[in-house]
Amino acid sequence: MAETSPKKRKPMIGLQPEGDVDWSEYRGVLVVVEQRAGVAKPVSWQLIGEAKRLAEKLAAPVSALVMGANVSSLAQEAIYYGADVVYVCDAPELEHYRTRPYSRVCLHVIRQFKPEIVLMGATNTGRDLAGAIATHLPTGLTADSTELDVDEDRLLLASRPAFSEKMLATILCKQFKPQMATARAGVFAPNPRDTSRTGEVVVVAPQMNPDEIATEVIEFLEEQKKVNLQDAEVIVAGGRGLGSPAAFELLRELADALGGVVGASRAVVDMGWISHDHQVGQTGVTVRPKLYIAVGISGAVQHVVGMQNSTWIVAINKDPDAPIFKIAHYGLVGDLFQLVPALTKAVKSRKANGQSATAGVSGPTT
Repeated sequence: MAETSPKKRKPMIGLQPEGDVDWSEYRGVLVVVEQRAGVAKPVSWQLIGEAKRLAEKLAAPVSALVMGANVSSLAQEAIYYGADVVYVCDAPELEHYRTRPYSRVCLHVIRQFKPEIVLMGATNTGRDLAGAIATHLPTGLTADSTELDVDEDRLLLASRPAFSEKMLATILCKQFKPQMATARAGVFAPNPRDTSRTGEVVVVAPQMNPDEIATEVIEFLEEQKKVNLQDAEVIVAGGRGLGSPAAFELLRELADALGGVVGASRAVVDMGWISHDHQVGQTGVTVRPKLYIAVGISGAVQHVVGMQNSTWIVAINKDPDAPIFKIAHYGLVGDLFQLVPALTKAVKSRKANGQSATAGVSGPTT
């Protein structure tokens, strides 16, 4: 796949129909909006914000695809968050996600309107849908991207951790369009919601009759998680430096005082010190809280990619050379068994005096 820039290329036999394909017709960035019960997943607005940045480099439009039942209002929301054109497929048979009817609509929109880049959230639904679409087009797909960019040849540079998550690999799809990637929630920042924006809404018809859909959703059971890391504004996370699972009780006390939740690194989850739903990082949850306190966490790349976009990062570690200090806004070098209880006491004292426990964590001003 050394050939990267001609306008017309002959696809590899077996992957697409033989013959010349004019890739120059493909322009713009499409974001597939994920929703449940008419409420969009935050990752969708985050990806539209990133799509806007990429599209500005490409001098191309940003489009969005909304699918579901009674979801037409999300088209205007997509415009408010940065989309220039929104394709809407609103039908009763799309009320619940099913791979075939959803993928049929996506394939129709991609083939008719020809975006050069397609982005989706790396959720359970997004991973399933993206894989199905990439297989049928066919084209390349980079999963769980943590960085996105484009080069002078309009190639998508999708980066993700590789080699046991110890380094970042940048993946390109040189011979096919569209170029596809999924990204986790919390990796990118959404644009501010702008109600003055206007855009075009294009209605798309369903691509399957209801009687052609082989599966039926009888009931949807929402998974009850012990902790909601993605929506937390304050996270107190612990790593191997805690020494034992009992030390998490200190973190819970601090998190409770701050009105936050407890997170963890992969190392302590693997050791069974705390359940997987607390795990922050590439193989856990990507978070974007206002305040992230990393206690006894060294700062391995697979953990950092999951929390580096926090507004404020405070690191507590006895090793002054720990990599976590390179990304922390504030660092405390010392014994966590003295520092964490002292912080908890200080927070409780502020609250007792009627002060906000998290005053000043709205973000850097410079």
